[in-house]
Amino acid sequence: MENRLTWVKSSYSGTEGGACIEVAASPAAIHVRDSKSAHGPVLSVPAPQWATFVRYVAAARGA
Repeated sequence: MENRLTWVKSSYSGTEGGACIEVAASPAAIHVRDSKSAHGPVLSVPAPQWATFVRYVAAARGA
């Protein structure tokens, strides 16, 4: 994984530090981590599979 990723937290995340995630994109994958654990484990998903996941969630929510 790349050493210099730009992590982004959703604007829907609250300021109370609840259950939030951060995501970062690299050319090959989307990386996901717990916003409370910046040095913890990172889940890396190939970009095409991430796009499929996002489409599925959007369809399930009726977006």
